[in-house]
Amino acid sequence: MQEQVITFATPVFIVLILLEMIISARRGQSTYFFSDTINSMGLGVISQVTSAFFKLLLIGIYAWVSAHFSLFKLPNAWWVWVGGLLLYDFLYYWLHRCGHEMAILWAAHVVHHQSERYNLTTALRQTSSGPLLAWIFYLPMAIIGVPVEIFVVIGLIDLLYQFWVHTELIGKLGWYDRVFVSPSNHRVHHATNDIYLDKNYGGILILWDRLFGTFIEEMDEHKVVYGTRKPLRSWNPITANIEVYQAVIKDAVLASSWIDKLRFWIKHPGWQPADVAQKNPHAPFELHHPNFEPQLSPRLKWYCAAQFLFIFLITTHFLAAHASISTISSVLYAAWLIGGLVVVGGLTELKPHYLGIEAARLLFTAGFVMFSGQWFGEYPLSEPLKIGIVAVAMLSLVCLFALRDQIKTSDSNQLSTN
Repeated sequence: MQEQVITFATPVFIVLILLEMIISARRGQSTYFFSDTINSMGLGVISQVTSAFFKLLLIGIYAWVSAHFSLFKLPNAWWVWVGGLLLYDFLYYWLHRCGHEMAILWAAHVVHHQSERYNLTTALRQTSSGPLLAWIFYLPMAIIGVPVEIFVVIGLIDLLYQFWVHTELIGKLGWYDRVFVSPSNHRVHHATNDIYLDKNYGGILILWDRLFGTFIEEMDEHKVVYGTRKPLRSWNPITANIEVYQAVIKDAVLASSWIDKLRFWIKHPGWQPADVAQKNPHAPFELHHPNFEPQLSPRLKWYCAAQFLFIFLITTHFLAAHASISTISSVLYAAWLIGGLVVVGGLTELKPHYLGIEAARLLFTAGFVMFSGQWFGEYPLSEPLKIGIVAVAMLSLVCLFALRDQIKTSDSNQLSTN
C-alpha cells in the first residue's frame, strides 16, 4: 500500500518541486543546486527500492506483536484513527530524537541531513537502513491494539505531511508555528548552528518539542546553515548511507575498552573516549565553509538528468513488479537501479573513471535486453520495447563518448561558496 501511495503522490511532489524552483529563481534565491537535487532525489529512489525488501520487517513484526500481545482489540472507529495518529506522532518524536542522540540511529538518519541546501527534494532524501530499527519505537501501538491497517495509513499521513515543511520559501506562520511542525521550525531542525543543534524533532505536532524542552524558534539574527557537522563531500549514495557506520566502526576498533566499543553505538554521535580521541581526532567544526559543489557543464547536466529520469521512471515499474518476480531477479533489478544512481553520482563529482563504469553499464543493459529478450526475468519484452531500450542505451553511449572531455577534476571546481 505504501508503495502505491508514494507512486501516486510522486507526480504531485514533482510539480511542487518545479514550482519551488521557478519561484526561488524569480526571487533570486540559490535554493537549488543541480547535483544536490539529482542526488537527493536519487537517495529517495534508493530508499523506496530497498524498502521493497524491508517493508515486511516493520509491518510484519507489528502484525505479529498485535496478534499475540495486544491488550485490546480496537475497532476501526474515528477515535482510534485520531488517537492512533496522535500516538504515532508522539512515538515518531522519540524515534526522531533518538535518531539524533544515539549513533546507531543517527547512522541511518544522517542521510536526510547531509544536503547543504534546503528545499522540497531534501524531503525525498531518505535513508535505506532506517527500517532496520525503527519498528521498535512503534511496538506500543501494536500492544495497545491499534489495527495494522490503521497503523500503516497513519504512518503514511505522518510521512506525507512532512514533505511541505522542507522549504525556504514560506516564512513564519504565527500561531501555526506554535502548534504544528512548519517550514520555519523545521528549518531549525536541519541547522548545524550551535544554538539550533538537536532541536524541533516533531513530525506533525511541534507540541512534543515544547513539552519535552527541545523547541527553539527560528531567529533572524542566526541564519540557518544546513548540512551536518561533518560534511559528506560526496554525491555517492552508497557513501551517504554508510559514512557514519564506517566512522563508528573505525572508532570502535581503535577503542581499548570493550565497554567503549559498545558505547560508541548508543552514545551521542561524535562521542570519543580519550584514547580514541588521541588516535583519531575529529576535525574541528566550521559553521561557514565552502559547499561541495563541483561545477558541471550544461551538456553533462543534461546527460545526468536524462539518465536519472530514465532510472526514476523504471523504478516505478520495479516497485509494481518486484513482488511478482523471483527474489534473485528482484535483487538484480534493484542492484541495476542503485548502480545507475551511483554512476550518476560519480559523474556529478567529475570523476573520470565513472565514464568507463557508465559505458559498461550501458553496454550491459543493451546486451542483456538484446540477447535475453527479457527485463530481469519478468517476462518477454515486445519487439518495439526491446528496440527502444537498446536504442536509448546506445544513444546514451554515443552522448557519453562526446562528453569524455567534460569530466575533469581539480581542487578549484570541487567547492563553491554561497
